Amino acid sequence: MSNLYNLYKNTIIYNFIKKFNCKSIMEVPKIIKIILNVSLNSINLSKNRINDVLLNLKLISGQLPIIIKSKKSISSFKIRKGFPIGCKVTLRKKLMWYFLDKLIFIVIPRIRDFRGISKKSFDKYGNLNIGIKEHIIFPEINYEKAKYIHGMNISIIIKNKDVKESIFLLNSFSFPFKN
Repeated sequence: MSNLYNLYKNTIIYNFIKKFNCKSIMEVPKIIKIILNVSLNSINLSKNRINDVLLNLKLISGQLPIIIKSKKSISSFKIRKGFPIGCKVTLRKKLMWYFLDKLIFIVIPRIRDFRGISKKSFDKYGNLNIGIKEHIIFPEINYEKAKYIHGMNISIIIKNKDVKESIFLLNSFSFPFKN
């Protein structure tokens, strides 16, 4: 398994139990899944662009992405029912831990003018959402061959009770937060 998974199992769980006075290991928060989401612009949409985004997501995640289609027509956005509007990948278990390891130690340090992730990026349930403007910061993407540059949203879903617990968990993984 990943180094982060071993760190979580051997160290972080016991540190969390000591700090928050948990009665059981089941009360310790855990990362359930990571979702990568890319929104497609309907104006510049073509088969080549969709295939390029799908290939990039497959390279980044190591898993085949799915195409999200619109459920209804919206004339003001020029979207028809059944039109592709995005792509997403849900990572769980081994792939999730490998991706998190790559995200923390390789990808985030490559972000231009990065000063840390804001603690306002957490929702009220303690899940973290990170927006990335350029997909070429991932090491699998050859930026010389990239035809289109697109952004993506990374959602880290954490099973817990509170935002403070999520922050402690991700700080234990040495996640780069703003002070």
